[in-house]
Amino acid sequence: MNTLIIAVLSFVGFIVAYHTYGKWLARKIFGLDAQATVPSQELKDDVDYVPTKKEVIFGHHFTSIAGTGPIVGPAIAVFWGWLPALLWVVLGSVFIGAVHDFGALVVSLRNRGQSVGEVAGRMIGPRAKFLFLFVLFMGLTIVLAIFGLVIALIFSYYPESVLSVWVEIPLAIAIGIWIYRRGGNILIPSIVALGIMYIGMAVGAYVLPIDLSQWLGIPLLGQTYLNVVVIWTLVLFVYCFIASVLPVWTLLQPRDFINSHELVLALLLLVLGLAVAGLTGRADLTASAPAVASDIPPDAPPIWPFLFITIACGAVSGFHCMVSSGTSSKQVASESDAQYVGYGAMLLEGGLAVIVILACCAGIGMGIFNRTGTGANYRFEPIVKAESTALVTNQDAWRTRYATTTTAINADGTTKVVGGWASHNLKAKVSAFVDGGGNFLASLGIPLKMGIAIMAVLVASFAATTLDTATRLQRYVIYELAQTVNIKPLMNRYIATAFALVLAAAVALLQGPNGPGSGGLTLWPLFGATNQLLAGLAFMVIVFYLVRRNKPIWFAALPMIVMLIMPAWAMLHQMFNPQTGWLFTGKYLLFGFGVVVEALQIWMIAEGVIAWRNARGNYPELPPLESVAAD
Repeated sequence: MNTLIIAVLSFVGFIVAYHTYGKWLARKIFGLDAQATVPSQELKDDVDYVPTKKEVIFGHHFTSIAGTGPIVGPAIAVFWGWLPALLWVVLGSVFIGAVHDFGALVVSLRNRGQSVGEVAGRMIGPRAKFLFLFVLFMGLTIVLAIFGLVIALIFSYYPESVLSVWVEIPLAIAIGIWIYRRGGNILIPSIVALGIMYIGMAVGAYVLPIDLSQWLGIPLLGQTYLNVVVIWTLVLFVYCFIASVLPVWTLLQPRDFINSHELVLALLLLVLGLAVAGLTGRADLTASAPAVASDIPPDAPPIWPFLFITIACGAVSGFHCMVSSGTSSKQVASESDAQYVGYGAMLLEGGLAVIVILACCAGIGMGIFNRTGTGANYRFEPIVKAESTALVTNQDAWRTRYATTTTAINADGTTKVVGGWASHNLKAKVSAFVDGGGNFLASLGIPLKMGIAIMAVLVASFAATTLDTATRLQRYVIYELAQTVNIKPLMNRYIATAFALVLAAAVALLQGPNGPGSGGLTLWPLFGATNQLLAGLAFMVIVFYLVRRNKPIWFAALPMIVMLIMPAWAMLHQMFNPQTGWLFTGKYLLFGFGVVVEALQIWMIAEGVIAWRNARGNYPELPPLESVAAD
């Protein structure tokens, strides 16, 4: 019952926040005007600038920001217990994350759809533009690497998810052509496409799981580049190249609209399953996982400040400012839609993060199942403790994934010594949500095998949406950087996209403990620190926009200070901690990255201090109208 109560209170809190704090921001601070000219109308080109209904743009925006971030981040952070993670997700989403996304969207809407980096050049100074764009470039490189790796891991460990994810692509293209070439309606075709995807899930689960490890006779991971994770990563980046250079209406918008329906249906099933499991006592949050974990391994990072950078997209994410100002602002058809898209989508993402926390704690506490068999013949068998006939449940289940003590449960029920934080891997964290969510769906009578397939497709499809959106955003950033320093080849959309993906692939396939492509968890804190620093810098741009228009700034200035201090603190800890710091453990590439990021942050803050004294009421007007879209 406590699991259900926590979920209900969180969702009610989000709804109240939207209709109170969100409405106050929209009316009293930003003064949204439904009659104002927006970039999608002023610069319409039917490639990047496309006026779009708010329901469709909400689907694109939400599925772009809600990739693996609100899944992987909370799935790692419950290592410290469910209560700190839950509090940061709820409060962070309402007062920081949604304000950040909404503010970035409005600022871009009123600056011809320019990215936050471009706006920084006018609001703070020319050097600030270059600094911001460079931070964007580094952050997006890590986003592409991480999200590409997560999808590759999902395809590798859950082959039943592959068919449904790839079937969605031709369906989305067909819907895009139907709408924008034939003038058809999007709702019914997208629902039909969702139904076909669910059929694909069933086929993948029971008939044709696409398991490259079996088909090609190669390992999932290994010490060479001939493994399944590497192959899937490369295939995904080839797909991203194609998807990101197409007009947004061809694939991006219809696919995101389908995915928005997928998420709504999956969330509805999860909430219903959680309700049934909570009412029947099968899901018990307090019995399944500690509210605050004790006996943290000595190699684990401290909860303060790492909780605030580990949970990125579930509470606040700098990546979102790129979506708000990179693609969404070029498609919003009316300023009055900005609260619905910017503030509302972030609250829904916070709701997803709450579900992830409950699934990773209460969900896996409903029992551990050992996956046996291969291909379409695999099955789930309950694990029984070796010393008794009792099933492994409750906190035994949580410790198997998140052991903060020195022992955990093997598949045969025996105990084993665990290696602390360093032994954790990305697959275990993602599978905690997939398996826990599958247990919730099983409470509704959905077969566990089908439930696992639904959850795996959910993670993979949303990560894929973020992946191709991030590729398009990186193309914009590279174009703007190339324009700033006059590197003409990188101002070509195809060359810029190829450059972005080659670099991301090199980062994604870094050597980890199990070979190329296995270092995902190592990269995640790097992503978190850079990503949250980007949120702080985006808040700086929003604050300058407000100051120059003589608007109140406290609601954005306080989050700005938090989001500048926390990631810098975390980055310095990762660099200089005597036991685990990159400088002292020979991780010189990561250390060098950290030095660059910290230097850019200090420089950007200095630029802000210099510009502040003349900022009040001094708003720079836009130059004469000309196209700002990348070639």
